[in-house]
Amino acid sequence: MGRRARPKQDLDTELADLPPELRWREWMGRVEAVIFASPGPVTRETLARVVGRDCNLDLLIDDIRDELRGRPYELVSVAGGWQHRTRKNFAEAIRAAIGAAGDDKALSQAEALILACIAYYQPINRSELSSFFGKEVSRDTIGRLRGLEFIAAGPRSPQPGAPYTYVTTKAFLSHFGLQTLRDLPDMDMLEDAGLLSKDKMLAGEFPVLSSDEGDDVEADLDEDDDVA
Repeated sequence: MGRRARPKQDLDTELADLPPELRWREWMGRVEAVIFASPGPVTRETLARVVGRDCNLDLLIDDIRDELRGRPYELVSVAGGWQHRTRKNFAEAIRAAIGAAGDDKALSQAEALILACIAYYQPINRSELSSFFGKEVSRDTIGRLRGLEFIAAGPRSPQPGAPYTYVTTKAFLSHFGLQTLRDLPDMDMLEDAGLLSKDKMLAGEFPVLSSDEGDDVEADLDEDDDVA
């Protein structure tokens, strides 16, 4: 008869046998290690699994950030969690060393504007998006944004045919350094100030572009139509 495997030992999160200072340092090390090893933002719930019940995660994160001052990377709060990010002032050095590798998520101007419309007016369907520009937004453009995981299918629209709507994702928040959608510039304030109007945009007027930029966007959308 074979030997029974030992049950897996649970991680000691309380560390009651350690003095307070060493306990805090161990918690800091655990939290930073988990964030460092994760490919995406790590939530509070996940980090709570490796520290004691009385650990204040906000204070712990502050201490980790203090220790990272002067380092080429930092700990940022994005998409409902925390993630290590290279500091922006080192971007040029990184490009000089390894080129533009990893820049597969760069957006054309048209794609960026379509994504902005989705971010502000979600859930929104493709027909409504097309009305913003007075041109059809191609399925290829939507597919590109979905492929980048910046948008996902939302609830069905109440319009005839019940088309799918689109909404932004956590990957969108993470990529653009946003904690929540509330971190977007306040659209209501822009509308109240008369700088932007959803009704005008739906009528085909998009006031945020200069004439040259408008020509560039129209060219991008024309290219989308050619491959749609």
